[in-house]
Amino acid sequence: QVQLVESGGGLVQAGGSLRVSCAASGRTFSSYAMGWFRQAPGKEREFVAAIAGSGGRTRYADSAKGRFTISRDNAKNTVYLQMNDLKPEDTAVYYCAARSPGALPVSTPRYDYWGQGTQVTVSS
Repeated sequence: QVQLVESGGGLVQAGGSLRVSCAASGRTFSSYAMGWFRQAPGKEREFVAAIAGSGGRTRYADSAKGRFTISRDNAKNTVYLQMNDLKPEDTAVYYCAARSPGALPVSTPRYDYWGQGTQVTVSS
């Protein structure tokens, strides 16, 4: 069982930066692949980025490439999403998720554990 708690969301102007974090419980954090997803009002939850347990592999949605960076600190049981050059369309609730090691899928059903989300709002 893994419990995930996101933090770091907030209000930022377009063009600004924000880093959201996800703290995980448990002693086997490094064995889990981690993902970030987001959900805007009236829209489905969508994939943003994922990272392997070792941190050696990452995957990004096209909308995140070149602007967002996913990373993890296994000693702190924490995964991060650094978001730069934010746009109003990045406004959403951001969720972290965990799954067993292996692939870095983009679909929500393939992740086993979810956090409660943190709101990111980008003003124009």
